[in-house]
Amino acid sequence: MYLTFLVLSSVTLVSARPSSNAVWAADSAIARGQGNGLTSSETPTVSYEHGEFQTGLRRLYDLTGNQTYFNYIVEGVGKFVDNNGNVGGDYSFDAFSLDPIRYNQTGSAKYRTAADIFRRQLDEHPRTAQGQFWHKLMYPNQGWLDGIYMGELFYAQYTAMFEPTNQTAWDDITSQFKLMLNNTLQNATAPNTTGLLYHGYDFSHVASWASADRGHSPEVWDRAMGWYAMALVDVLDILSTLPSSTLTTELRTTLLSFIRILFPRIRDAASPTSGVWWLVMTQPGRTGNYFESSATAMFVYALLRSVRMGYVADDPDEGGSLTEAAKKAYEYIVKNWVVENADGTMGWEGTVVVGTLDTTGDFDYYLSEPVNLNDLKGLAAFVLASLEYEML
Repeated sequence: MYLTFLVLSSVTLVSARPSSNAVWAADSAIARGQGNGLTSSETPTVSYEHGEFQTGLRRLYDLTGNQTYFNYIVEGVGKFVDNNGNVGGDYSFDAFSLDPIRYNQTGSAKYRTAADIFRRQLDEHPRTAQGQFWHKLMYPNQGWLDGIYMGELFYAQYTAMFEPTNQTAWDDITSQFKLMLNNTLQNATAPNTTGLLYHGYDFSHVASWASADRGHSPEVWDRAMGWYAMALVDVLDILSTLPSSTLTTELRTTLLSFIRILFPRIRDAASPTSGVWWLVMTQPGRTGNYFESSATAMFVYALLRSVRMGYVADDPDEGGSLTEAAKKAYEYIVKNWVVENADGTMGWEGTVVVGTLDTTGDFDYYLSEPVNLNDLKGLAAFVLASLEYEML
């Protein structure tokens, strides 16, 4: 189905339900003031989930030309980037999802200045002995899948825009993806193996949950896997904007290889009845486990976009169609987690608030975290997934 109807359905914010779920979700979040560069207490924040939402808004703007989306991005970033390009708010390593695309679209030098600040943080950020970025200063020697989305998207976008001949940077980005996969990939003999990636690892083996072999955590958490899957696709998208060059050959080859290994396994890990994914992917059907919406939306987005962009073949004879699996999951999403509110906005259900390796990292921990209403991490992923679904 073609997307020309999006231009008409996105002219105004929610007054009548748009025909596009991507537009409906985005307009509803804007109407609630979500992803606007402020916390719930109205203080400036540099947030990866705001960056995720802004990615969806940027694509909607490119598709529809609706200035509302572009303005919302600029206004949101303006909450923590001042006129001189200084970064305020609660700036930290987790903020590396901010990308310098604002500079490219507006021509304002302050965004380049702000991007340079984030880039310098990468040079200074501590690493494991192998070279993996620590997830945070408070988690020494730990690499988490979430951090690949938070860090490498910015790293790749900055390098593509401002330092495209920096071979050291391209090699470093490649290394970040490789180290994470090599240290977290489930072995074929692991209990409840999915062949996917554990939430994270502790290179120092100090954490209580660290395994004896590589220091990995005990479970595959769905949203961590979702962040990594989206990062694979989105960094390949960034590379596609560059002229063909041997500088990025290894990175592109690595990401394509990982997609072709992991995405069929993501497909196979879905519930055969619902078509969506369990919160703890290594414990399907276990009492207390449940289908979770944010990672499901992330997987739908990553599967559909990777097929559309030609990153992976969609061969039904090789275990089943990735596209059909994603379509089945998307239809479950719409029936079970998308609700229409009395004011015409879209409500989003079924997203777990957080997952961390700050405690035990086991099944009981993940189930102890609450599920949130209109959580932006899931809603933003649904915007991206809907854009891909509506291109079928």
